[in-house]
Amino acid sequence: MAHLKRTTVVVASAMVALTACAPAGYDGTDTNAAQPVAVAAAEPTVTAEPEGSASADAGTAPRSDVRLTDELVGRKLPRMGNVVTDQDGWVLYRFDKDSADPPQSNCVDKCAQVWPPALTDGLPRLQGVSDDKVGTVTRQDGTRQITIGGWPVYRYIGDKKPGQWKGQGVGGTWFVVDRNGKKNLTCLPKGTPKAVAPPAAGDSGGDSGYSY
Repeated sequence: MAHLKRTTVVVASAMVALTACAPAGYDGTDTNAAQPVAVAAAEPTVTAEPEGSASADAGTAPRSDVRLTDELVGRKLPRMGNVVTDQDGWVLYRFDKDSADPPQSNCVDKCAQVWPPALTDGLPRLQGVSDDKVGTVTRQDGTRQITIGGWPVYRYIGDKKPGQWKGQGVGGTWFVVDRNGKKNLTCLPKGTPKAVAPPAAGDSGGDSGYSY
């Protein structure tokens, strides 16, 4: 009986370890399943000390109705570890279908509605992100998007509050970005999550089969 109890404890511990990054029963390939990683993620915690000032070149300023990313903050989040957020605490992502050398964004139109690019007027403040890692790239519409380590960075409309990272692993091509521009692969969901739909007019978006 004692042996059976020890076996049960070992199995239970293994199951907890395997599901630490996703809700129980979550299957990323099922769009009707529970939400992916960090449905109730904790708010950002440890903020690194500033390491420098912004180095992005000034360029074409975004329209007045476009949200700007005024600040990049290197943080540590529970379970995920090192991430970069904007000034409001929203986690930033990178896209495998983009390129870093030379920097280029390939997420446009409906993709950019789901993954809003982190746009700047050329002067983002930096905390915990080295200025030699930060730059900009000119998008097709003439706006300037922030790059980290050469990679254009984005927010995700599927994140419903700062500190969440529901975009991790979406489509097998979207990943949380760290302060060096690398993919943070610390916490990956089971399966391959699909992106939420582009928002309709006056809507914030819903679950769908989009794979941007």
